[in-house]
Amino acid sequence: MLLALCGGCANQGQAPSEGTTGAMLKVVASTTQIGDFVSQVGGNTIDMHQILQPNSDPHDYEPRPEDVQAISRADLVFVNGDNLDSWMDNIVSQGGGNPTVLDLSDGLPEQLPGESSGAEASKYDPHWWHDPRNAEAAVTQIRDALDKADPSHEDQYDNNADAYAGKIEQLDKSIQACMEQVPEEQRKLVTDHDAFNYFANHYRIEVVGAIIPSQSTQGQPSAGETADLISLIKRENVKAIFPESSLNPSLAQTVSRETGASSDYTLYGDTLGPQGSDGDTYLKMEATNADSMVRGFTGGQKSCGISVG
Repeated sequence: MLLALCGGCANQGQAPSEGTTGAMLKVVASTTQIGDFVSQVGGNTIDMHQILQPNSDPHDYEPRPEDVQAISRADLVFVNGDNLDSWMDNIVSQGGGNPTVLDLSDGLPEQLPGESSGAEASKYDPHWWHDPRNAEAAVTQIRDALDKADPSHEDQYDNNADAYAGKIEQLDKSIQACMEQVPEEQRKLVTDHDAFNYFANHYRIEVVGAIIPSQSTQGQPSAGETADLISLIKRENVKAIFPESSLNPSLAQTVSRETGASSDYTLYGDTLGPQGSDGDTYLKMEATNADSMVRGFTGGQKSCGISVG
């Protein structure tokens, strides 16, 4: 039977770690950023399986046998929600287990203008983690779920969550300060696909357009849409187009050649980067995105030297 995804729901599955010795809580995270959040809170006390791998497009994911197997043994499953990882419904069903499934998009504290609160909070944009206040809220949900499923390690989860939340808050302050170098009228953003509305809304950046005018990477722009975007970039004097690390940059480079806008600064949109890259953690991802944007907005004249733990 297909399990409904829910936020803050009661524990529906087994909790072998609760009150036992030596049994690790088995946790599954759907995306790279959620995997990072869960790892930061759970530490070495949990046994975590991450579905998506770095630089993989969540819109292209095909279920793997090892993912279904991990789900079948899981106590907790954390998903992004808002249709970014809607394939998780099928994997949970195939797994045949009875995990507690938590949709971290449910009850986000920060929504985009015009969006409603609650389960429909970010249906117009699933990339909620690009607002650090939402990332911090997700960390709190993860902490609470781990505490409930494994109370013997509650102090560890609480301490880890508090320490990590402090790093997210400091990152937010650093990005805010760095963006202040750029006059608001110069903060004009064109990306590969429409994934940065939360980031833009929080840091007062104008989203001019996207190469793929969609929340998903699956769409393809028509010739007319591309021509309109080229005209808009020229009219708005946009200085940079920002390719994304997990997508083919050819379309962005084509528009760059047509407009004279730079395409030298890459963003991490849907996924973290591979280990050792500038975006291999959530904190590094957002610090790198801020640096790339400031460089692009200013033609390389300004940058962000944000240090993250």
